[in-house]
Amino acid sequence: MNTSSRRQFLASTVAVPAAAALGAIAAPVPTLAQARGKAPLYKISLAEWSINQPLRKQTMQHLDFAKIARSCGVDAIEYVNQFFMDKATDAAYLAEMNTRAKGEGVTQVLIMCDREGNLGDPDAAKRQQAVENHYKWVTAAKTLGCHSIRVNAYSSGTPEEQQKLVADGLHKLCVFADTHGLNVIIENHGGLSSNAKWLMQTIKLADHKRAGTLPDFGNFSISRPTQANPDAKVESYDSYVGVQEMMPLAKGVSVKPTVWDFKGNQSPLDYPRMMKIVVDAGYHGYCGIEHGAAGRELDSIREVRQQLEAARDQLSKG
Repeated sequence: MNTSSRRQFLASTVAVPAAAALGAIAAPVPTLAQARGKAPLYKISLAEWSINQPLRKQTMQHLDFAKIARSCGVDAIEYVNQFFMDKATDAAYLAEMNTRAKGEGVTQVLIMCDREGNLGDPDAAKRQQAVENHYKWVTAAKTLGCHSIRVNAYSSGTPEEQQKLVADGLHKLCVFADTHGLNVIIENHGGLSSNAKWLMQTIKLADHKRAGTLPDFGNFSISRPTQANPDAKVESYDSYVGVQEMMPLAKGVSVKPTVWDFKGNQSPLDYPRMMKIVVDAGYHGYCGIEHGAAGRELDSIREVRQQLEAARDQLSKG
């Protein structure tokens, strides 16, 4: 898309071995609300992307993910399909994933799906193929007891053209997912999808009860210079505003410890402020940690978990 048309539209919408790394197994810390016999304001899960580098280096293994999460004091997990890309229809492998998760007392929440084509491809045949490529992940998610798959809102053309194309692909996938009792949720994941207003309009245009959002605190960068596109303009969306706008359709939340403003600047996450936005929207489900500092992934996951617990306790007192 050309930069001026995008700007006009936006203005209008305003490695350590796994055995050593795991350390002692940690149980989730009881919350203030739990201690008082109340349900917690929100639950905490771990996104597999947090350990993407150790997984790629094979110092950690996908099948150990439930155990890894438990070692970080987290009892729910969010998978990334890239780490078991050829196993979506492997019944024995999925059964082993179920066995591992059950053995650790860990809930399997969702699967984040990438590399299956663009649901908003301008070519109708390619768009339909992308829809069908996701079917196997819907059935895999059902087998694992997940409630959703996460997809991307990628397309090309003007913002309005992309909106119609993505909505078409999303609706078709939701029709299939509905037969399995699964949701299809879109994350703000770069490009136009990181404009919360555009994304919400797109999902509403898809017009299906199974369509929803996965607000990601740290993914509100719309455009920035890269090696491939050094002349790109810096464009971003305010994380606090974006999350608030996306929460009405949220079926999950991704937690990163940095946020954006409207001017392309990043800053540390204000946990109590952001989590108040989440719970004020009536959301009390899983908030997935998606952060792993290089070389100290597990420690950094625990740090984010502790911040989420502290914010939860603070909000519970109010």
